[in-house]
Amino acid sequence: MGVKGLQSFVERCCPEACVTVNLREMARQHVTKNQQSGSSNITSPTLVVDGMSCLCHWYSCMNWVCGGQWMEYMEVLKQWVETFTSAGIKLVFFFDGVVEEQKRPEWVKRRLRVNKDIIKIFNHIKQHGEQPGQQLSCLPSALATFTPFALRSLGQDVFCSVREADYEIASYAHCHGSMGILGQDTDFIIYDSAPYLSVAKLRINGLTTVMYDRQRLCRNIGLSVTQLPLLACLLGNDVVSEELMQHIRSSAVAAYRRTNPAPYCGPPQGEVVLAVAQFVSSLSASPEETGLVPHSLNVASSQRELLKKGICSYLLPGHKDYELVDISVPPSAFEKYVSPEILKACREKHVAAEGFMVYSVVCAGVTECSNSLEDEEDEDLLPQAFVYKPCRQRVYGLLLLLGKDGSSVDAPAIREWFVFPGNPLKEADTVHPVPINIPCGQPSLDLLWFSSGPEVSALRLAAFLTVFDCLHYSDLHGEIGDSLLAALCLVTYIVLQVEALSEEDVDAYLSQAVCLRLKSPLELRQIQLPVLSSRAVQLGSLYVRGLSHLLGANNASGCALPSAALMPWQGFDGRLFHSKYLLAHGGAEKSELLDGDMFCLSQFVQLKEKLLETCRQRGRVLQSRPRETQKNLRRSKASGSCGSNAFQKTSVS
Repeated sequence: MGVKGLQSFVERCCPEACVTVNLREMARQHVTKNQQSGSSNITSPTLVVDGMSCLCHWYSCMNWVCGGQWMEYMEVLKQWVETFTSAGIKLVFFFDGVVEEQKRPEWVKRRLRVNKDIIKIFNHIKQHGEQPGQQLSCLPSALATFTPFALRSLGQDVFCSVREADYEIASYAHCHGSMGILGQDTDFIIYDSAPYLSVAKLRINGLTTVMYDRQRLCRNIGLSVTQLPLLACLLGNDVVSEELMQHIRSSAVAAYRRTNPAPYCGPPQGEVVLAVAQFVSSLSASPEETGLVPHSLNVASSQRELLKKGICSYLLPGHKDYELVDISVPPSAFEKYVSPEILKACREKHVAAEGFMVYSVVCAGVTECSNSLEDEEDEDLLPQAFVYKPCRQRVYGLLLLLGKDGSSVDAPAIREWFVFPGNPLKEADTVHPVPINIPCGQPSLDLLWFSSGPEVSALRLAAFLTVFDCLHYSDLHGEIGDSLLAALCLVTYIVLQVEALSEEDVDAYLSQAVCLRLKSPLELRQIQLPVLSSRAVQLGSLYVRGLSHLLGANNASGCALPSAALMPWQGFDGRLFHSKYLLAHGGAEKSELLDGDMFCLSQFVQLKEKLLETCRQRGRVLQSRPRETQKNLRRSKASGSCGSNAFQKTSVS
């Protein structure tokens, strides 16, 4: 989240610190320097990438509102990675794996701000029937969840953090002698680590970008590199709030104006940075001082401790005061419920970006979910946080109660920070695990995770399906593809949880799932959507959030299905789903809905019959309820549009 105002200061007031660099040439110089130094460990020049900062730059697909163009997104990532590897640059990616409690208030503030944008997005869709412009753009739901898996599938090194990701990135780059850090966070100027390179300024075709030179910045503001952490804390960062140090900044600005009587002509924040830098420079520290905060800084003891904590957050291995840094891993929240082997595996899977959900539950006792595209005015559709809560409770039960006689008397509570319309996020929701009953036995979690053999595989599948109350689908395993089995489980679960889901919605979900295999990224990109339905937008987001719950349940069960089968680029495309939604609610024949492909039609019928059988058994009546606002959408053969995805725009839902 960075240092308040520092990015704009560097770019607008300190242009000499903004150096345009060619990454190919920078990599060549990096190798030459290592060779000249006689290093015995000369490897490919490595760029450490802050994945979270890159998401908005990677997702360059035209459509973002319908749930994500995942296959197209994979193509973008593949080309991006290949550009660097062809230049001889090795990439190492880091993603946020935790939200530290000290940063929770800032996390909440951002989530509530995005909620306001989402309200505007839905208002625009309902008024104009189209996706709003980039000024209101929002990344597809779960992009941060699935991107690490996408990069791993491309053969890249990917890590999820167990503490503040910025720190782990800077530490890795420092300890491994990396050529640079690619991101967009001014904390990387403060860390005395590898050069900070801007992903926002990156021109991928020429591999050029801007390097923010901390040495030149220091010369401009009259500080040493070792004084930058105190500057960052006084300006305001993720540890020391901007409001807490307002009195220091106000005093510094007043002093700066007295010593610099000429009127300041730059941006207001520029004067603040220069003033605070002058103040930091004026602080005298005697040689015998051992504290990180100079005694001459007159602040309350509580503020001094917070400043010390903030400064420590920037100290990397090798710093003379590094022993003051708390590098301990917090103890597991629920270690008495799982074995040491499970705890170790949870952490290893998490760090390797392949253990979604399990680490946060077992080791931290906290889960969170960011904003989803949900219409607060649609009272028929529940927020995804409510829809998938029973599923999560079973996942928690699978992780913490399995093999414990099904008792939930002493069950631990999980704290959930889930964003949804109307949730003020003042505190976490307390959610208790629910024991799951596997008819074929009550194995231990260790057995599911670490044992092998056909019996164990059957138990894993049973555990996974039980989480979604779909154990009766076990006979389909091996008969249909794993991604289709996952889709059937997910749609069945949604139907049973959401009473407002209609037969037309189900047809849209299932037809999308079976038709996706026929489409190339180009064909998906060319699908015509002359009108958007706000309801379909929310249903698309709901489905993708469901895929992340499938992934969490799969990890908890010991990976009953290959993770690849649960990835959205294998089973979902937003534009394709939206087109199927419009067709289904417009009364299209099933042959048209299935693109005239007989095999797709056969699979669709098979899946729907299974789902309807489940509905009959559970007393769920799936009704046909074509949306009134969609009835006047009709194909226009004279419009020049092609295929079954062309409609004439007449009204908007």
